[in-house]
Parts: sequence; C-alpha cells; structure tokens
Amino acid sequence: MAIDQLLAQIQEDTDIWQSPIHGLAHWERVKENGLFIAQHNGADTAAVEYFSYLHDSQRWNEHEDPQHGPRAALYAQKHREIIDLDDDQFGLLQKACSGHTHILPSGTTSVNATLAACWDGDRLDIGRIGIEVDPNFLFSQFAKDLIT
Repeated sequence: MAIDQLLAQIQEDTDIWQSPIHGLAHWERVKENGLFIAQHNGADTAAVEYFSYLHDSQRWNEHEDPQHGPRAALYAQKHREIIDLDDDQFGLLQKACSGHTHILPSGTTSVNATLAACWDGDRLDIGRIGIEVDPNFLFSQFAKDLIT
C-alpha cells in the first residue's frame, strides 16, 4: 500500500516520527479525527489519510517552525510517485499540508470539506500539549459540535 511506503520513507528520512509531541502517535490521532470528520462532511478520505502522516513530518523542532507545513508539501511533491492520489486529490493534499501552519480562525475564511477535515483533525489533538480546543479555530460544524 502506498501509504505504508510513504510512512517508511518518512521514517528513513527523519526522526520526527519518534517525537512524543509531533510524531507517529499524533499522526495516528489526526488520521482518526480527520477520517471521523470525513464520514460526516464528505471529505476525501485518501487525502485526509496522507495528510495525517505528512503534515508534521518535516518539522525541524518541537517548537517554532512555521515553515514545516510548506516543507511537507514539497516533501510530498518529491515523493509523488509513492502517493496514490490523482492530481486533484494531490493538489488538496499539498494545500492542506502547506496551509495547516498558517490557517486563520474559522470565521475568516471558508474551506472545502477535505481541508476542513485535515485541519480540524489536527486541531482536535491540540490537547496533547495542554491547550484547549477553541471552536473558533475549527472549520467544520461537525468538529465544533464535537467539542461543545
């Protein structure tokens, strides 16, 4: 399966997957959250799954690293041959990775269902670092309803 190939490539290329904050355990929770949201908002589940493993895979540290999302999008492009998505799905994946570090509060912009599932899947796991989920920074009504 291509997702397994990608995960193996990430594990070969970086150590961040071992991080207790931004590593594999977090990626699995993002996947679970994102796929749950996708069941309710019609998001592309394949793109959500790839996002969950890629979004933090290019972090250089656990703290301030505002370019890790754009780097993840470039990393996806570098390994395009092992990502089993069509061009439209891949474009959404890159947008999701690149944008997850710079997304605005939900009241300021609208996004499609796949981006919402990706970004909300990540945001719903913010409690791992002691921050309470703020519904103003979620994009899907379903995710907002989950926390209220």
